[in-house]
Amino acid sequence: MFDMETWDVIIIGAGSAGLSAAIYTVRSGLRTLVLDEKIAGGTITNAPTVVNYPGFLEINGAELAQKMTEHARNFGAAIHEIEAVTALALQGDIKTVTTPTTTYNTKALIISTGSHYKELGVEGEQTFRGRGVSYCGVCDGPFFRDKHVLVVGGGNSACITALYLSGLTAQVSVIHRRETFRAEQSLVEDLTAKDNIKIFWNTEIQEIKGDKKVHAVTLKNNKTKQTSEIAADAVFVQIGETPNSQLAKTNGVEVDDHGYIKIDIHQQTNLPGVFAAGDITNHPIKQVGTAVGQGITAALEAYAHIKQPYHKKHPIETATQLSNTKNPSKP
Repeated sequence: MFDMETWDVIIIGAGSAGLSAAIYTVRSGLRTLVLDEKIAGGTITNAPTVVNYPGFLEINGAELAQKMTEHARNFGAAIHEIEAVTALALQGDIKTVTTPTTTYNTKALIISTGSHYKELGVEGEQTFRGRGVSYCGVCDGPFFRDKHVLVVGGGNSACITALYLSGLTAQVSVIHRRETFRAEQSLVEDLTAKDNIKIFWNTEIQEIKGDKKVHAVTLKNNKTKQTSEIAADAVFVQIGETPNSQLAKTNGVEVDDHGYIKIDIHQQTNLPGVFAAGDITNHPIKQVGTAVGQGITAALEAYAHIKQPYHKKHPIETATQLSNTKNPSKP
């Protein structure tokens, strides 16, 4: 028999969105529990450098995540790490959240479970995962000092990872299936200025080869159709992410064709009292800043759902007033 606990708000996911939501729900006087199947901080902990978060010219992703976690904890949020949610019951006024050890009741639920890395789906990828195939440059890059590594992708994450690895390894080859990057211009400029970064345009990986670990990759130019094999010590896959929405979807939360949870401007899902924030949502911009803003909105709307204050008629005015309730002198 599980223990039963009751909370005002439960937040699933302790990334940027979830932690920001926790700060605001606690400030609003709501008893708040944050659950995460991993360590608090989310995917930002894998970023070697964050240069576009307001207030920090440059900060390590793990450090920024730690600051957010400490902020939420210091305000009074309960954060349970390594506690995965296994079941949900979302109908009715009281929602039920089940983990392997406890069943929780809550008046409002905020889903901020983020996303996970997409895979290439090529031969050898699973065989050499953890033995040269990686999805996190900052996690595994130091194992390949002075080696030749490949980075697959053409967005911000691929460029950031390639730049980071260029400071550790002898050579970085960027494999991109298109002929232009989709990353921010400043990242592209930094990337192309590096002497030890080579770019393979219009190219895709066909197979990852090795024995006990990766030693070569078969490439195919998708314009000329020519194939080639190059030696490599590691392959860092940075081709995007897939939303962690399956549990929510199977319990009645509506998602779009790509699996992202559908929300309105209040972060409300199709189920009353169930909100979503961050990379899990169908908001088109996936950035730390937007995740923080969505988390704040979800928190204040969860408060409105529970307390039914004047906020319901005048959301902008009261949301601002509510955020300053505990410390009117600060924004």
